[in-house]
Amino acid sequence: MLRRLVYDAQRFAQFFADAIEEHPLLIYAAALPFAPLDTTIHELFNDDRMMEVEGAKLRGWPLLLLQMKGHESMVSSVAFSLDGSKIVSGSWDMTVRVWDANTGTEILPPLRGHKGIVWSVAFSDNGTKIVSGSEDKTVRVWDATTGAEILQPLRGHKDAVVSVAFSCDGSEIVSGSKDTTIRIWNAVTGTDVLPPLQGHEGVVWSVAFSGNGSKVVSGSEDTTIRIWDANNGTETLQPLQGHDGGVRSVAFSRDNSKIVSGSEDNTIRVWDASSGTETLLLQGHNGRVWCVAFSCDASKIVSGSLDKTIRVWDVRTGTAILPPLQYHEATVWSVAFSCDGSKIVSGSEDMVVRIWDASISSETLHPIQGHEGLIWSVAFSRDSSKIVSGSLDETIRIWDASTGTELLPPFRGHESSVLSVASSSDDSRVVSGSEDRTIRVWDASNGTEILQPLQGHDGAVLSVAFSHDDAKVVSGSEDKTIRVWNASTGAAILEPLRGHEGAVLSVAFSHDNSRIVSGSEDKTIRVWDANTGAEILPALGGHERTVWSVAFSPNDSTIVSGSEDETIRVWDASDGTEILEPLGGHEDTIWSVRFSRDGSRIVSESADQTIRVWDTYTGAATSLPPPAMLHQDNTVNSSIPSNIINFVNVKESQSGLISVDRSGWITDISSGRLSKLPTGVKLSNLKAHGSKLVGWSEEYRPVSIFISAL
Repeated sequence: MLRRLVYDAQRFAQFFADAIEEHPLLIYAAALPFAPLDTTIHELFNDDRMMEVEGAKLRGWPLLLLQMKGHESMVSSVAFSLDGSKIVSGSWDMTVRVWDANTGTEILPPLRGHKGIVWSVAFSDNGTKIVSGSEDKTVRVWDATTGAEILQPLRGHKDAVVSVAFSCDGSEIVSGSKDTTIRIWNAVTGTDVLPPLQGHEGVVWSVAFSGNGSKVVSGSEDTTIRIWDANNGTETLQPLQGHDGGVRSVAFSRDNSKIVSGSEDNTIRVWDASSGTETLLLQGHNGRVWCVAFSCDASKIVSGSLDKTIRVWDVRTGTAILPPLQYHEATVWSVAFSCDGSKIVSGSEDMVVRIWDASISSETLHPIQGHEGLIWSVAFSRDSSKIVSGSLDETIRIWDASTGTELLPPFRGHESSVLSVASSSDDSRVVSGSEDRTIRVWDASNGTEILQPLQGHDGAVLSVAFSHDDAKVVSGSEDKTIRVWNASTGAAILEPLRGHEGAVLSVAFSHDNSRIVSGSEDKTIRVWDANTGAEILPALGGHERTVWSVAFSPNDSTIVSGSEDETIRVWDASDGTEILEPLGGHEDTIWSVRFSRDGSRIVSESADQTIRVWDTYTGAATSLPPPAMLHQDNTVNSSIPSNIINFVNVKESQSGLISVDRSGWITDISSGRLSKLPTGVKLSNLKAHGSKLVGWSEEYRPVSIFISAL
């Protein structure tokens, strides 16, 4: 028990370090509510008075062990020392940094000297030296203990040095350059061992020695891999060909038998180092593969990609050993194994060096179930107990809003992305609109289709909604039309409503079901008679760009619209006049607008990853950022990273409005009480309903946060 507690305490401190450093009380308000279920921390310290988190909550600690921050620009290269105790990183900030691999602290001050991007770094096998290659065309050699430069900069390349490596005995250094050549240097004297190795017709992005130091492998923008004799500089094989894009990374296995390569064609390939034949093709990344590495025992390969993920592969079978590692927020530029194979280090465009646990197999992880693609649309059941989601994976799913479990098998039928979903007022039906141009109506209790697909649109169906009496369905489409359907029979009630000159992105019924409002790519809002299809008012013009969202007030007297032009407009629903001056303040597209239940407030959600709350009658902003986002002069700290939430929302409660901002702060606007989503907790499409907030984990599963305790 004591050993478990010590381990869990260490992992708790590592995983929630950002929150704890920000304020000690966030241990209770932000960290403990998210502590994994199967840990002694949760068992001993969880308290009913804390914010309650349910759903896709971690059962055990994630594979992420440490995050090292210090670089001021993207991290282009990382490497472990052979004994696993240190990590070296190189960055676009022109520095080399050395870190303790167990604590994540910097061991030395930044190593400065390069006058350009540091593209590549490596340790010598005995751990005493570090080599770095830079955009400034030089190679530098550093004392790994003191940080002092051991040699004068190695000069000879005519363009940036983008890859460097030591031979295993530390006697030589190899470098690859944008000048298309490879050079081999004496690591003691800094002199050239051989004339430049020439043959590639493009940038040499990656070079590495074989385990015995007799060969060098190189990968190039010319899509080829070449193998060279390190003693005389001749090519030992014909160029290895197979990639359809530039080869960004290559490595030998330590037993010299295999070569791995990663390419801009999104693939990883494994080659026989003796014959040059391709033995394995690994596919799975959804973007260019920037980096690859073998484990020391050659049983595993790790890869990093433009798709922001790290993947770990079984060399024997070519299968993924772990789920994709997904905490990086930008391109993964560099990856490496510790020599014992227990850890992986990664460096990213997000400026962070991360260490991962590579010792856990996929069999020991809890199974992950959820959507297999981005979630385009989310709706709550009217009683708040269920969540309906539509996804890029062509399915609709229904989830328990309290536990995050799937209540039914996925609803399948659409042949393309599901772009919009909505529940009927009695929660018995779900309607969905898809890129396949159809609308489908489903039985919410069993997932069966109640009707034949509703067909008629000539473009993707971008928005769907039930009338408030559940008798009708309205749909808006890329084909610029609105259609109204009988929700019981699926028959079209009216001829298509035409008038918009661009895609219809948002539709909604008035609460008395007599009118429909629509917003369009053509920058206008239109109001229609739901019984006849006639336009009741002239088009409401004023927005300067696409109208993404429209809604009626609860008493149907007012319409609100949100636009790509970063403004909200409020209209008189009886005559179409603007009631207020445009509401400005957002710094990006406004995706969603809606009224509070009593109609006195308007809530807007924006791609700038903020929410704003406005007084319906005066247009005044009624909410402020939480104190943590304010400078002493009460101006907003715009440098807060938008790394938690993609979309945000608010709820109404007895105590007033509760908001979630772009940095993860949960704020009761009336009382000022705060909680916070920890940095390690990644939720997107965060929405609010009733007494809970629901976001989506990176596995596309819902996480419910009960905030009544605030």
